[in-house]
Amino acid sequence: MSPVSPASFATPLYGPDFAADPHAVYRRLRANGPVAPVELAPGVHATLAVDYRAALDVLRTPAVFAKDPRRWRALADGRIAPDNPVVPMMAYRPNCLFSDGEDHGRYRQAVDDSLSRIDPNALRGYVERSADTLIDRFVTLGEADLLGSYAKVLPLLVFQQLFGCPPELGDRLVEGFSGIFDGVDAERADALITSTLLELIALKHRRPGADMTSWLMAHPVQLTDEELLHQLVVLIGAGTEPQQNLIANALRLLLSDDRFAGDLAGGSLPVDDALDEVLWLDPPIANYAAHYPVQDLDYGGVRLREGEPVVVSFAAANTDPALVSDQRIGNRAHLAWGAGPHHCPAKNPARLIASAAVERLLDRVPDLELAVPAERLVWRPGPFHRALTALPVRFPPAPAPARTAAGTDPAADGAHSHPYAPAPGLRATEPPATTLGDSPWNAQSTPSRSTPPAVTSTARQPASAPTGRRPRSSSLAAWWHGR
Repeated sequence: MSPVSPASFATPLYGPDFAADPHAVYRRLRANGPVAPVELAPGVHATLAVDYRAALDVLRTPAVFAKDPRRWRALADGRIAPDNPVVPMMAYRPNCLFSDGEDHGRYRQAVDDSLSRIDPNALRGYVERSADTLIDRFVTLGEADLLGSYAKVLPLLVFQQLFGCPPELGDRLVEGFSGIFDGVDAERADALITSTLLELIALKHRRPGADMTSWLMAHPVQLTDEELLHQLVVLIGAGTEPQQNLIANALRLLLSDDRFAGDLAGGSLPVDDALDEVLWLDPPIANYAAHYPVQDLDYGGVRLREGEPVVVSFAAANTDPALVSDQRIGNRAHLAWGAGPHHCPAKNPARLIASAAVERLLDRVPDLELAVPAERLVWRPGPFHRALTALPVRFPPAPAPARTAAGTDPAADGAHSHPYAPAPGLRATEPPATTLGDSPWNAQSTPSRSTPPAVTSTARQPASAPTGRRPRSSSLAAWWHGR
């Protein structure tokens, strides 16, 4: 059989039909071979790696499949317009995601070293305190949309803290990254992200702190401001939208699958098991990691052309029937975090954030149940993510929580006055900002989980608990201050 062109009969990966049942599409594509022609958006053709071995081949052989999107011929030749909705997710940026060779090594060193400075104990504590603040807002109501009121907001609070980002800039980043992932006016969204991050970088030049932005800026590889901006794009982008999807998808599974619901009723909280299941079956980024063949080659009966994108389907590869075992609980051989030189550098913090967020919610609101049947939940269209539009739940209303006991509010136990406060103190022995560039980059031993994070700002009296339904606000800053 002679190889066929990927564009000959491409399956669309956009629209509500694909979003409703992507696994049916993956099964159909996999029946015809390890790779298949797809359309990511109207007129944007690619090849999708749909079995586990093919995915690993693409991810682990950079000499054959390069990562730099400047090889993407259709975009370089003008056959794909710059304002196409998938371009901001795939076009070249000088960062660790879209680079090869020495450039990739340099960027990755700065990212890995900066991530290593995050104290997981302090991070968990901050997630839990932020979670309590969010839960307090709806626990008296008896119902909530856990996506809009919890899973979507919590990573934003945490990542604005991690990156030292003021709320007014955070609002704009939320708008920009949401536009890119949804493919809605993506060119404008990309411009908004760029302008906002330039403001954040300028702020950190004036006032560096104990945050990822400042650590990247002070790293010995000496990133330029442009390079710094694009490391922030990949880190913040990967830590907000995919993180909210991981939290929401795990909650959906825990509330709808009898295996987990039964354990919940019995008093066990198998959150790690649920996360493993989600990362196997519904990873928050389902299809991504575009690579580009460095020369024409035949693969699985498909002719792969130099410079035509090959996208990895993490969701399809994880459900490949050829895998030796379908045992997913406790099995972390899935590809949700990628593999090879471009595997996700932040998988440990990402999993910690999701685990702490889900555990805290189930601890505070143990009698959660879905407000609609699971099959009526709606998934957002898009070729890259696996994301719900809403996660409505109901539960017995609880009285407004006491706000005086330590640990019930970010201000009550010596933490920051609100989730946007600067200088998060992610490590108890964080060096002064003026010596960041001279400080060692290897992580020191971390305190035990019982050790509270260092006090880094003056506590304020917490706002009173809400007494009624609060309308959703487009502004996180306005929402936080009750406006």
